[in-house]
Amino acid sequence: MTNISKDAALLETPSAQEAAAALAALRAEIGKAVVGNDQAVLYLVLALLCRGHVLLEGVPGVAKTLLVRALATSLALEHARVQFTPDLMPGDVTGSQIYDPHSAEFTFRKGPVFTNLLLADEINRTPPKTQSSLLESMEERQVSVDGQPRPLPDPFVVVATQNPIEQEGTYPLPEAQLDRFLFKVDIRLPDRDDEFRILQRHAGGFDPRDLGAAGLRPVAGPEHIAAARAAVGQVTVSPEVLAYIVDLCRATRSSPAVAHGASTRGATALLAAARAFAWLNGRAYVTPDDVKTVAMAVLRHRLQLRPEAELDGVSAEGVLSSLLVSVPVPV
Repeated sequence: MTNISKDAALLETPSAQEAAAALAALRAEIGKAVVGNDQAVLYLVLALLCRGHVLLEGVPGVAKTLLVRALATSLALEHARVQFTPDLMPGDVTGSQIYDPHSAEFTFRKGPVFTNLLLADEINRTPPKTQSSLLESMEERQVSVDGQPRPLPDPFVVVATQNPIEQEGTYPLPEAQLDRFLFKVDIRLPDRDDEFRILQRHAGGFDPRDLGAAGLRPVAGPEHIAAARAAVGQVTVSPEVLAYIVDLCRATRSSPAVAHGASTRGATALLAAARAFAWLNGRAYVTPDDVKTVAMAVLRHRLQLRPEAELDGVSAEGVLSSLLVSVPVPV
């Protein structure tokens, strides 16, 4: 390798500090298009660092799609959107074999899942057969068609949306698929000040369909994500904090209101999210507060409540809030 190529390689590999600065700029850049969803932006960035996926739940018109488009634009990543409908087939997502009459052979035509950032819009409106087409993609980062695995690009993140108030014509996600989402994030209606800022931007000419005109530009890339992931891997976790994560997840399984608590995958997801959150906050170690901060988004969709508890108005969030208070925190 020549000196020039060595220098180019060094320039292509950002340091941990440069990656942190790029991700901070990324969050600010998304703020040019999205107002009042800082928490959702944080969890999307954490998902990138943890190789995880995100389920966004919110009523229509709260900028869920805009959030994903702004993230992809600010990261210079390829993105695709699939509108999940009752007649959507698995091949419409993953791709399928197409017969070519000229060559008399079948060729594989890639589906929209072959991208960096996949927006699965209203994922609960499609039957389980099509929902399950994402299981291998989300876990193995590959698609198998006719027995041949095809790797997906890196990074690969699925951001799915669903409407919490409209249940007619929907198919609730099975627990196995919910467990593959690193985070479940509630997108709420903005408060008065944020809604005023949104209207102020629209009155000033903001067009959500043209993010380039809004000033959004790529401020980070896959190389920054790779450098950040490597740095997150160096974040240390004390045995006491590991025990706290274990005790918290085991407490969800013994709660009288819960039929099925967080699995071991949920515990490992909580560990990964806490490490990424600690690194984003400039620390090389995880504290119990890091675990508490991300616990709700990591665990809320992994708890299956007992029917009698649901009839009494108990929620997964309420159970977790009680456990975060009652489970002893290491000093």
